[in-house]
Amino acid sequence: MVTLSQRQLQRVKVIEKVAEGHLSVAQAAELLHLSTRQVKRLKKGYDPDNAVWVYHGNRGKPPTHRIPDATRRQVVALAKAKYAGFNDSHLQEKLASQEDLRLSRPTVRRILRQAGLASPQKRRSSRYRSRRERREQEGAMLQTDGSRHDWLEGRGPHLTLLGFIDDATGKVPVARFQEEAEDAVGYLRILRLQVEQVGVPLSIYHDRHSIFQRNDDHWSVAEQLQGEQSPTQVGRALQELGIASISARSPQAKGRIERLWRTFQDRLPSELRLAGAATLAQSNQVLQRFLVEYNAQFARPAKQVPSAYRKLERRLDLDYIFSLRYERKVNPDHTVTAPGLLLQLPSLPQGRGFAGKKVEICQQPNGAWRVYLDRRLLHVQPAAANAPAPRVLKIQRHRTAHKKKTPRIYSYSGHEAKGPAV
Repeated sequence: MVTLSQRQLQRVKVIEKVAEGHLSVAQAAELLHLSTRQVKRLKKGYDPDNAVWVYHGNRGKPPTHRIPDATRRQVVALAKAKYAGFNDSHLQEKLASQEDLRLSRPTVRRILRQAGLASPQKRRSSRYRSRRERREQEGAMLQTDGSRHDWLEGRGPHLTLLGFIDDATGKVPVARFQEEAEDAVGYLRILRLQVEQVGVPLSIYHDRHSIFQRNDDHWSVAEQLQGEQSPTQVGRALQELGIASISARSPQAKGRIERLWRTFQDRLPSELRLAGAATLAQSNQVLQRFLVEYNAQFARPAKQVPSAYRKLERRLDLDYIFSLRYERKVNPDHTVTAPGLLLQLPSLPQGRGFAGKKVEICQQPNGAWRVYLDRRLLHVQPAAANAPAPRVLKIQRHRTAHKKKTPRIYSYSGHEAKGPAV
């Protein structure tokens, strides 16, 4: 049985009218949106008893540009073995760069779906949200976040990826793996890499994590007098570098870095698997190569030049800025206490001492300790070989009452009386 589409049925009806003499060739050409030459060709092949003549001549024949079966089998085999877990776009890129197979992404997708291989990337239905315009200069705002994930797919420890993404260009200037969970030490470490290797941005956009800002309602007497709470360790470093700290009120507000982590969680584990990475050091090596490729492919130019990055001032003591700092009082024997350590301080010039004075002990991200008096370096204690990873020490903050309670006065009868004692 011959099955015809609506378009083919129209052609049969019009050419039938032409053959019967009810329509001219020019009129048929206008109705079918064809040239008169094509109408004459259809009229010549017209058969009132069999409508096969309306089919295209290549119907049933394999297309001349069809992908060879051997190439199809090779793509499916690579997708199942060497590049298992790669999404369609990522796989198409690897086929072109590593296997010399120049195929379009729709072609790769069609081959995989016909072979029953679904995309590993799960997509959710989108919801309407208004879009915030990008900043116009590179370095005007960086978004930052951390992603705890099984990046090594069981070949090694779970790792946390910390990084920045430039709001204007989508470029990832700095990113780094660490074994610890998202913490202040990790952010101080990548922030130092950022300002040393790229420059000082105007602002950093982050979530409302207590790493970046104080979320408690404890106010010391000194904080009440100065009218603001003391910053966190990372917040203090941002203040001293003159970087504006902007907190997001929802995950969608920092959507660019959320989408970045989604892309990284899709592509980066495959790259780590392909490279055979199984340790933290190997993962960071693969990550640096991955960032170069990612920025070259996905970063876009900023609307305005030059960039808004500032250069570091030479006078800045970066070891002091990027450290965990605590205040201590010098003991009579010129020692100060640190967690598990007793730091012996040297004497001042001319043998003068400074017992009883307040100093700052600063722990570096590598575990070393430095002692400062009025920002003057007094002592450096290298990190012990088996020292635990640095972490923020809890500072005891006493809640101050904002309103005095009225004391309870009891009469001789045992009943509670209201008001102050007379």
